Formats: sequence, structure tokens, C-alpha cells
Amino acid sequence: MSLDKNRTTKVIIRGDQLGSVEQFYDSLEKQLHLPNHFGRNLDALWDVLTTDVAGPVEIIWEHAEKSKVMMGETGVVLMELLQEVANERQDFKVYLK
Repeated sequence: MSLDKNRTTKVIIRGDQLGSVEQFYDSLEKQLHLPNHFGRNLDALWDVLTTDVAGPVEIIWEHAEKSKVMMGETGVVLMELLQEVANERQDFKVYLK
């Protein structure tokens, strides 16, 4: 994660390589340097993204439709949660491609 507050942290989620929510969490943890207390569940994801992650942040979820197929309802719920975070934070953007 960037230490420069004016610099956007870009996170790339490679949806064609995600087969599970655990792989999604692994990718986010690595790219955003999430804190050790991150609980790897939806509530914890909401909490960490709305309080612990400094912005600005752009999440680009490539092959989002493929993720929906590979991850099923879980992928849809994760995408919705990210969109909700973007609605809460002006410095947080999500792009589903």
C-alpha cells in the first residue's frame, strides 16, 4: 500500500484465477497489506475496508463475470460489499470488468 496519501492504491483482482473466497482474501491481504486482526469474513472485510485501509483506493476486478460463475453467490456478495464500501467512501472506487 502506498504511503503517499495523494497516490491511489490500485488493487487488481484476477477473477479468472479465483476459485474460492479464500483466494480472494489472499489477494486483498497481499495487495492492501491488511492488518493481522483481519478476520477473513464479510463483516471483517467491511470493517477493515471502511476503517483500516487508507485511501484513495481503486479495486479493479478483472473477469468479474467469470468470478460469478467460479465462485457462485459468494462472488456476487463480495462484489456487492465492495460496491457498498465505494458508496460509503469517496476515496474508494470499484471497477468490475
